Amino acid sequence: MPVPVGLIEQRDDGPPRQGRPVPLWRRAPAWRRGAAAVYAGALPALAFPAPSWWWCAYVALVPWLLLARTAPTRGRAALDGWLGGFGYMVAVHHWLYGSLHVFIVVLGALLGLLWAPWGLLVRSLLGGADGPPRAGRAVAALAVVPSAWLLVEQVRSWQGLGGPWGVLGASQWQVTPALRLASVGGVWLVSLVLVAVNVAVALLIVSAAARVTAVLALVLGAVAAGSAWAWAPVPAESGPAARIAVVQPGIVSRAPGSPQLRFARSERLTREVADDRVDLVVWGESSVTHSLATHPSLGRRLSALSRTVGADVLVNIDAQDTDAWGRRGVFKRSTLMGPEGPAGVTYDKMRLVPFGEYVPARALLGWATSVGRAAGQDRVAGRRQVVMTVPERDGGTLRVGPLICFESAFPDMSRNLANEGAQVLVVQSSTATFQHTWAPAQHASLGALRAAETGRPVVNATLTGVSAVFGPHGERVGGELSTARSASAVYEVPTARGGTLYDRFGDWAVYGAVAVVAAFCALRGPRWTPGVRRGRLRRPLPAPPAPPARTAHGSPARPGH
Repeated sequence: MPVPVGLIEQRDDGPPRQGRPVPLWRRAPAWRRGAAAVYAGALPALAFPAPSWWWCAYVALVPWLLLARTAPTRGRAALDGWLGGFGYMVAVHHWLYGSLHVFIVVLGALLGLLWAPWGLLVRSLLGGADGPPRAGRAVAALAVVPSAWLLVEQVRSWQGLGGPWGVLGASQWQVTPALRLASVGGVWLVSLVLVAVNVAVALLIVSAAARVTAVLALVLGAVAAGSAWAWAPVPAESGPAARIAVVQPGIVSRAPGSPQLRFARSERLTREVADDRVDLVVWGESSVTHSLATHPSLGRRLSALSRTVGADVLVNIDAQDTDAWGRRGVFKRSTLMGPEGPAGVTYDKMRLVPFGEYVPARALLGWATSVGRAAGQDRVAGRRQVVMTVPERDGGTLRVGPLICFESAFPDMSRNLANEGAQVLVVQSSTATFQHTWAPAQHASLGALRAAETGRPVVNATLTGVSAVFGPHGERVGGELSTARSASAVYEVPTARGGTLYDRFGDWAVYGAVAVVAAFCALRGPRWTPGVRRGRLRRPLPAPPAPPARTAHGSPARPGH
């Protein structure tokens, strides 16, 4: 008797199986399923600023998980992972479209490939040929799927692939318990927990047999988070707060001469804090666009400002110059200007923005400059981080660790500075190119994560907003300077002594994720090899008997026929 097509379930390890209805999304045309994967992958972007729907991150991956688990074949699961990854990367970087145009689609497609193996893992552990998971497979899913996600985040966080912008854990920058978790294992631990919660919610939906396991996982996760809240060491505030002024000149004319107009406005705003007894004044990224060697008048003006306010001024020089190793080129250089001129060491930006500050493999990809606002000339990367010593009004000193723009996205850089003795992390940035997008708010929010991870306050000073300051636990200090403002503001920045567990042990959550995925692949890997199941070669099915030959003179089996 013929079987309706809707009751035939296609499997990649055997012939169609009768009896189980095929869900609607399995029978949908391939393009509709692909579109659903793209949209499902894009959902977590709503957890980041500007929407900042942080709670969304705890369930936003569930539609993507449910889709990948129902993939009829392994190839389709990998495709669901790829398309979802494409949607995620384009959504969290959509504000780059004005600079990269169609090239952002190419980058999204290339980076989305990293999620193809993740889609395979989701199908293997949450669905696939074995059906809904039971307790054992549910436990594996709760460990392996989040770990695999974390490995994807690690790979795509390499500077050459765009860096760790849009790491899922960064969406929790304003959630105090999540910031405490960051002090234990960095933003990576927060990402791990978020994905585990999403997997637990998916298990509650798809498997009655695994619901107890999912509920226990959620309860244990809450207990672990509570334990981190209660027992994780917290750096203690030390001494009086540092008084730091942030100067944000805001948008000026884009006509020729605008850098000079911006410099003059920054001078005026700096003089406004002359009576506020500040310890340090911070200008944003590229606040000076000429080398002090070729334009000594700029140095004299900055030294005069330092004398006027009674404090050093930390500026950022974006110009042709020579570094300590004799290399010549365009550097982005943090320079501390005192009453007598440059004071102490300088810092050259080490991690440059791909396409924004240099074009990778320019001979091959130089055409990107013709379709967007890619860098016309490559900046030169610095070679080492530094800690600057700033004299304070009370006779003491303040140790400042400078970072430039994009570098505040990298947890290891702020951790290195904290371990080198920095008391305050200062980020000089400029997001003027993306002024009316989500980028300025997203960039400012990274300061909360870096502060919580290191136990050091973070001062984020920009040219055009959003400028903000965060205390040593990631809490907001004072009000922010929005993208609509041209102003200077003085912040009482609390300093702290002692370190966090993340300071001490670093990326232990990442190493744990590597171990989990490696162990899973070693134990389960043979099941992904054709013809192998549970570590044993499957015996091939016997070939069906051939029909008897019919001849004109009969056969030995049937003489005379």
